Amino acid sequence: MKNFVLIFFVFINLSLFAQSNPSIKDIYPEIKKQSQIDKSDKTIYNLLTTFYEKNLQADQEEMTPEDIQQIEKLVSDPNTKNLHVLMLFLMYQQHISKTAAVGKKTDSDFQIETMNILENETKEIFGKVPAIIYIYKAEALESGNRREESQNIITQGLKEYPDSIPLKVYSYLNTKDSTLKSDLIKNHSKHWMVQQFEIQ
Repeated sequence: MKNFVLIFFVFINLSLFAQSNPSIKDIYPEIKKQSQIDKSDKTIYNLLTTFYEKNLQADQEEMTPEDIQQIEKLVSDPNTKNLHVLMLFLMYQQHISKTAAVGKKTDSDFQIETMNILENETKEIFGKVPAIIYIYKAEALESGNRREESQNIITQGLKEYPDSIPLKVYSYLNTKDSTLKSDLIKNHSKHWMVQQFEIQ
């Protein structure tokens, strides 16, 4: 997965996270308890969508310092609605970046548990799972050697987001579908994932 500037969120300083190998199932209820849940407030949903569009869907990363500042502002404001969703998302990002930085393998159990929670929470609060959650969940399952489940999530994600380039790329890598390959080469040859996986 792409390295993001956003990943190095030093300001996520959760005392709970200081435990040795804490389970996300233990940490998450505490985070959620301190969050104001508001199904009518789409700020966090929109942020996840922006993050997806600028980091995964765009040909090259387009995150700006202003985007980072907006996230920092939301995290530091105790009145941010549905903050638990953003915090969990950032914890996931932090885990991926820290392991990548030192060349370690990610904890697939942590990844899968986190994505399962995020999928359920976003569906419950916003009525829809953001595209980035489908992508990250597919990656999590893949890292846990659960390839069939990963492909099922990709297929499900493509029904919701048929124009998602990352989902198309992952689907092609799993299925070698020639129609998908043609689409990626013809319409998305400059996309960073198409180039990374040398689809040509």
